[in-house]
Amino acid sequence: MKETTLHVIGMTCNHCKASVESALNELDGVTTATVSLPDNSVTVVHEDVTQERLVEAIEEIGYDVAPA
Repeated sequence: MKETTLHVIGMTCNHCKASVESALNELDGVTTATVSLPDNSVTVVHEDVTQERLVEAIEEIGYDVAPA
């Protein structure tokens, strides 16, 4: 298992949190995605999913991403 933490720009509420977690949890190979609103970050536990694919999934729903 790998753990990747990304800084997500633009999350402000629980709806944002749920949207990001849902988008990531739908990816094959993702075990869990947990958003921290105070830190504007998401930590993803996964296998065989590239960081680029994680970023792409978040950007597809309208948020900007930077490595945490």
